[in-house]
Amino acid sequence: MIERQPTDLPQWTAEAKDKLNSIPFFVRSQARNRIEAVARSQALETVTADLVEQVRLQFGQ
Repeated sequence: MIERQPTDLPQWTAEAKDKLNSIPFFVRSQARNRIEAVARSQALETVTADLVEQVRLQFGQ
């Protein structure tokens, strides 16, 4: 079995990618980084649309 490293990037569901793509392009990379950081802090392997929404609400956007 392959052990995941903390720096590994999580996989994104299609729905999560759609939500990310609805974020304005000029802040999209910051949003992606923040969402992936939250996913890593929660030891998640997959970013879901629910996580994207959770982070969006957390940061009031």
